Amino acid sequence: MALEKELGVQLFIRSTRRVELTRAGAAFYERAVRILSEVDLSSEIARSVAGKASRRNVIGTVYPATIGVLPAFLSRIARKYPDVRMHIESGTTDDIIRHIEAGRINLGFIRPVENIGSLRFFSIAHERYLLAVAKESPSSLKSEIDLEDLRGERIISFSRQNLSYSERYFAEKFEEHDLTDNVAYTCDDTFSLVSLVSAGLGIGFVPEWTQDLPNRGFELKKVRGVDFKIGLGVAWNREDPTASRDDIIDIARSLVRPGR
Repeated sequence: MALEKELGVQLFIRSTRRVELTRAGAAFYERAVRILSEVDLSSEIARSVAGKASRRNVIGTVYPATIGVLPAFLSRIARKYPDVRMHIESGTTDDIIRHIEAGRINLGFIRPVENIGSLRFFSIAHERYLLAVAKESPSSLKSEIDLEDLRGERIISFSRQNLSYSERYFAEKFEEHDLTDNVAYTCDDTFSLVSLVSAGLGIGFVPEWTQDLPNRGFELKKVRGVDFKIGLGVAWNREDPTASRDDIIDIARSLVRPGR
């Protein structure tokens, strides 16, 4: 209320049930967030120019990196910079890119995108998509599986509002091999999919990083006729002068590995 009085405009719509921003309030909030972000970045610039280590780095990550490369990355950072504090922020590739552009994230582990804008990016790895089958299912005993073998299976598939490249690939594969009617369950994240597979509710294609999940109740199998890989890489803002950033990026480069 004091801020509204000072500005001479109403920032909030108040009722007995909730408080929400007015259009003026939303505009003020958006600008304030950008200003605070610039203040944080300016502080790091000053410390960098003075030769002092950055006090805090924010790392954005999609889930595959959380399971796979992130622990090794943070371990190497901790050995080289024991005084640097890290904050890990999980999200989608699009969210992480926006936050890097806004200066709220210093470095992000993301999926490759067609347009990275002004950001820098390099690839770390490419992972295959394999078929997840329950450990107790007959399919787990097969040495080879063909797409035609899935006709008698219930399929668990991804289904998001906006299909990704990988989701479109499998939707087209299912349609091509007359398997669309076999899709019995859909979900929007990998953890849900492998949980349903582990419960014996069906089979589904997942990235191979899932084989590193603890206590998994499924096996991963190659399928003839399916040759699909998805990338994982590191993005950062070339205008971000956070101290030791180049060293941190070099450490990220050391994680580059060939697809399994």
